[in-house]
Amino acid sequence: MRFEITAPPLLTMACHCTGCQRMSASAFSLSMAIPEGGFRVTAGEPVVGGAHGAEIHHRHCDWCKSWVFTELEPSMGFVNVRPTMLDDCGWFKPYIETYASEALPWAKTGAAHSFDRFPAMGAYGPLVAEFAEKSARPGR
Repeated sequence: MRFEITAPPLLTMACHCTGCQRMSASAFSLSMAIPEGGFRVTAGEPVVGGAHGAEIHHRHCDWCKSWVFTELEPSMGFVNVRPTMLDDCGWFKPYIETYASEALPWAKTGAAHSFDRFPAMGAYGPLVAEFAEKSARPGR
């Protein structure tokens, strides 16, 4: 599966929840929130997989079964894309980490902000603004 991103990330993150640990077979998952209009699949057909439900749809590559992106329903205006699926992810650094309460004791991300669960909805606007001003993104 191939995809195209035409908008900069709104935010980058690592999630330590046990669901992400299991789905990624790692200590945490990595994501970047891409505005919906800035993401599209260009080749292949994603399949639903992983721990999904009525409000969350994890999309995987049908060929290799890698977890590629996640869509929320109802839409929140962005798609969470796994940065390790990019041809070049060397620029990526998580700006926030979520579910630090479930983190493995040795798992450190260096994120600027850490939350025991998800940030309150009102915190996202300031985090996105701060990220846009200060954080890593392609070409920076």
